Amino acid sequence: MNAPFNPRGSAALREPFAAFVCDEATADLLKPVVSELGWAQERIGKGGLRNAVQTLSVSASPNILFVDLSESGDPLNDINALAEVCEPGTVVIAAGQVNDVRLYRDLVASGIQDYLLKPFSVDQMRDALAHAQMTIAGPRIAEATPDRPHLTTAVIGVRGGVGASSIASSIAWLFGEKGHRSTALLDLDVHFGTGALSLDLEPGRGLTDAIENPSRIDGLFIERAMVKANERLAVLSAEAPINQPLTSDGAAFFQLQEEMRAAFECTVIDLPRNMLIQHPHLLNEVQTAVVVTEFTLAATRDAIRILSWLKANAPQTKVMVVANRVPPPGVSEISQKDFETSIERKVDLILPLDQKLAAQSAKLGKPLAEVARAGKIGPLLGGLAARLIASVDSGDAGAAGGKTSLLGKLGDFRNRLPRRKAKQA
Repeated sequence: MNAPFNPRGSAALREPFAAFVCDEATADLLKPVVSELGWAQERIGKGGLRNAVQTLSVSASPNILFVDLSESGDPLNDINALAEVCEPGTVVIAAGQVNDVRLYRDLVASGIQDYLLKPFSVDQMRDALAHAQMTIAGPRIAEATPDRPHLTTAVIGVRGGVGASSIASSIAWLFGEKGHRSTALLDLDVHFGTGALSLDLEPGRGLTDAIENPSRIDGLFIERAMVKANERLAVLSAEAPINQPLTSDGAAFFQLQEEMRAAFECTVIDLPRNMLIQHPHLLNEVQTAVVVTEFTLAATRDAIRILSWLKANAPQTKVMVVANRVPPPGVSEISQKDFETSIERKVDLILPLDQKLAAQSAKLGKPLAEVARAGKIGPLLGGLAARLIASVDSGDAGAAGGKTSLLGKLGDFRNRLPRRKAKQA
């Protein structure tokens, strides 16, 4: 995932290539390859990464940059320093002598495109430069086909722990696997999101970089920043340090949605409920929303409030209510009937509690829909994904979906619900 070296604008006016090496042997290996591509050998300089940072702090960065990390005591930290002076659009190839898969993953997650272990061959260098040129040529993510309108689905948990993130990753996987549509999963919980974790992926810095630098977001940023789970599913997630508050006016989130609509056929947004308060405009272009709940007193209260908010602020969005991890009848705090009476609409889908499948999904790093495909939950989730796709293909999305008139005052709800709860006892 190439996050810090984000593209913005045209790269046509820049130098095509520059290199900063630490030894003559690396320079001698580079020269014939550079000449083959029609680039000037004079652009191969000495000094490694340190000289690259100093030079690029006062001059424009090239389209493709090769840096030698052999003399770097802290490669990851130094690469981040390089990101600060690189202009958007630069594709970075690094080389070094440390053979450590963790270092490789960290460097790629921090933004470089490739890391070559020294000594490397001429053919390896050719391949790396060819890959870099393909990246500059444009995004490789399949664009939405004109006969398929883009579908944006927001998944909102009424409370933490109801399993909204698990359902979001399952829906995204199903859109790609069963719906055969290129899909983006956008996890907007920047500190504690599990979008990448649930798919056994490293989240990288793409989302935090977008929040900090909204102007860098464009189609090539999307192609480079997102982590591919498979051929049809890519994820943008984060694990920002909890001592690092990230403030945003919402411009980055809106821009991300815009670019994802251009690059994918479907977008699934794992939307924390607090984002409805901070950034209500995120629902402006969302056709369908899946509200995930459980049959508890607190979840019922918050389901009422969130459904009421959606009706008032996103009337164009078709809403589906999913009750997740539902225990056998008589075990829940409140019954399905009392829950539906309180929210004044039917629940669209009931997903039964299955601790074994949930644990297996977490252990394998696979979405619940994939792990449970042969059981009861898999087909239920598959049906939900199919309904979401059908709603936009048929043009049905756009109404607020079903009876969503809700209790306007929490006091009315509190006066009613405890008596129903007492009847169950």
